[in-house]
Amino acid sequence: MTSAPRDREIAVVAFAQTAHRRTSEELSEVEMLMPVLHEVLDRTGLKTADIDFTCSGSSDYLAGRAFSFTLALDGVGAWPPISESHVEMDGAWALYEAWTKLLTGDADTALVYAYGKSSPGSVRDVLTRQLDPYYVAPLWPDSVALAALQTQALIDTGDTDEPALAAVAARNREAASANPHAQLKGTVPHGEYLVRPLRTGDCPPIGDGAAAVILAAGDRARDLCARPAWIRGIDHRIEAHGLGVRDLTDSPSTRLAAERAGAFERPVDTAELHAPFTAQEIVLRTALRLGDDVHVNPSGGVLAANPIMAAGLIRVGEAAARIHRGESDRALAHATSGPCLQQNLVAVLEGEPR
Repeated sequence: MTSAPRDREIAVVAFAQTAHRRTSEELSEVEMLMPVLHEVLDRTGLKTADIDFTCSGSSDYLAGRAFSFTLALDGVGAWPPISESHVEMDGAWALYEAWTKLLTGDADTALVYAYGKSSPGSVRDVLTRQLDPYYVAPLWPDSVALAALQTQALIDTGDTDEPALAAVAARNREAASANPHAQLKGTVPHGEYLVRPLRTGDCPPIGDGAAAVILAAGDRARDLCARPAWIRGIDHRIEAHGLGVRDLTDSPSTRLAAERAGAFERPVDTAELHAPFTAQEIVLRTALRLGDDVHVNPSGGVLAANPIMAAGLIRVGEAAARIHRGESDRALAHATSGPCLQQNLVAVLEGEPR
């Protein structure tokens, strides 16, 4: 099931996020999350008791303890008992679960949130746990080293070069100048090599942050938002786990997810891409058939702010917010997880004609 039935339309009606920063060690996950939850509810006038379903995305590995997401429920308010679920994934996949819940008719509203505190530990080490546990993970190749392999493969094919990668980073961070939530913005030096051919400017900032959206169905969405961002299609696909059997210069799973979500049926005017490394934006642009007329990452994207586990949900939220403000009519949002764009989710959002 990839496209919403015409008799059950689902929309993003509100979005909120933290001001992302390098560290928030003085705050617990609950303290970081609560202002975002209050803000997103205030945007609709809803109370916690008005939400039919709640779904979250986070990582126990980042928190360093099992079932860490249960503590965050203190910020939501889990008593009286609520209908709640959780995914050990980026919040974009929690949104997918909530979307399917609303499609069934079992709920009319849903709260989706995600958060990540990466400052207490080493994200590069933690992300190695996503790798094949028998052959790859024991070698401890971190996320930057694997992205460097992908970047070098793209350079070797002639699809990009280092000046082009620097231009991608500069454009994203310049776009982030108007985004009060961004961590890096404006003119940022491209820096020295971190892992060749990647320089520090090719890599995302690591920071703490949280985000939340509210979904609503049909007329309920129109009551809560002046211009809802209707989810016309959403799908997610996954590449093979073994890096050696993949073409790292292409992303067929992204292309297939976009096709199943209806992204190629009509042009989009905006695309929010979850591309943590500069070369990955080039791969995604090709897979998604995005021309120069598409406004890519007007928020600055992940190169401007990268709260682990929330960055993908933020792409959906940023795309929806542009529709809410009347700055976009048809937008594409992309989220990824795993090494070298292993898992990819694509959502197509539309505003009603003005």
